Amino acid sequence: MGSLFNSVFKIVSTVLGLAMVFFGAVWVLQGLNMAPPPFNGGFMIGDPKWTVYGAILALVGLGQAIWSIRRR
Repeated sequence: MGSLFNSVFKIVSTVLGLAMVFFGAVWVLQGLNMAPPPFNGGFMIGDPKWTVYGAILALVGLGQAIWSIRRR
């Protein structure tokens, strides 16, 4: 049972980390006013603080994904 839990947790944790990277990249693009059409509307457009928030989120998500993939 523990092995199944670890396998499921590893998959969920990796997907969560990749989602964080994706949303962080979207926030960076919105903060730089370079977002593609589905994401180019809203209050984050052209606001530099969202570029910083997005970069932090993407780095945390990347760390989460790497940690999840490397764990036993």
